Amino acid sequence: MSEQVVEILSADEIRRTLTRLASQIIEKTGDLSQIILLGIYTRGVPLAHQLAQQIEMLEQTNIPVGAIDVTFYRDDLDRVATRTPAKTKIPLDLTGKKVILVDDVIYKGRTIRAALNAVSDYGRPATIRLLVLVDRGHRELPIHPDFIGKELPTAQEEQVQVYLQDFDGRDAVELIRK
Repeated sequence: MSEQVVEILSADEIRRTLTRLASQIIEKTGDLSQIILLGIYTRGVPLAHQLAQQIEMLEQTNIPVGAIDVTFYRDDLDRVATRTPAKTKIPLDLTGKKVILVDDVIYKGRTIRAALNAVSDYGRPATIRLLVLVDRGHRELPIHPDFIGKELPTAQEEQVQVYLQDFDGRDAVELIRK
């Protein structure tokens, strides 16, 4: 069976999308001193750092960035490949903060449910928002992103692959059809 790969976002389009998302965060969040970006391992972490850099360029405000591993909060551990958990790094108490969870792709919503459970172990934020680079639909849970880079209707059998310079040596988003 052959695969068809279609580039959805180029490196330049990802850069422009992150600039737009950073502007939306600034506009919709208000007091930037209360924000913390939490990237969900794996590719949500570098996306969160890129967003923080973009916000700093636009507003001259340093935004703290953390990383959260949801491995042990998943409800499908028996069905996913075993992997060594990454280390959760949260630079401050989340109580009263405006947390923005950052992930590369949202699909069924289960990773985000796990992230919400994980966040509760680190304090009680004032708000939790969700930012995704790509929303591919097919939700199984009532979870909807607050900030969306690209809405991409997909078929169940299709895959969305995000490549980021930090992990893959290039920036791109591809749709893979089998």
